[in-house]
Amino acid sequence: MNNNFNKFPKDFLWGGALAANQCEGGYKEGGKGLTTVDLCPAGENRRKVMEGKIDILRPIEGEYYPSHESIDFYHRFREDIELFAEMGFKCLRISIAWSRIFPQGDEETPNEDGLKFYDEMFDEMIKHGIEPVVTICHFDTPIGIIEKFGGWKNRKFVDFYLNYCKAIFTRYKDKV
Repeated sequence: MNNNFNKFPKDFLWGGALAANQCEGGYKEGGKGLTTVDLCPAGENRRKVMEGKIDILRPIEGEYYPSHESIDFYHRFREDIELFAEMGFKCLRISIAWSRIFPQGDEETPNEDGLKFYDEMFDEMIKHGIEPVVTICHFDTPIGIIEKFGGWKNRKFVDFYLNYCKAIFTRYKDKV
């Protein structure tokens, strides 16, 4: 049997990946705004919400929303990153929640608390020798701009998205 596992280059990036909407939690903390994922409950109504058969812009009382707490990476990222380092991670791909940077999606000025959260996360990764790799945004959209502008069908969304991109590219250009 040919074992090629010993032939990876020294600079090969072993690592993992996390999506903000699946791991962070802290959905009402640090100025974060509501998002489409924050409105997807677990259970029988999940599919109905995702297909637009239940039109909601606020969580439904009595439903369980996994994204609200997730694995609580928002509060536990330091310990989790330390564990990733112990596992030998050389990189970690994460996404940056649009609604943590621009809570409503259409603000002109980014949310400093949201920016600081990612600054601290990137610093922790770098401290442990883990290279941050970023997906700008998975698909999660701030509810504020959906309410005001109707979603991606509105051309203004592109400008809001570009504003989000510019803010994170400028802020994290030396860390990511």
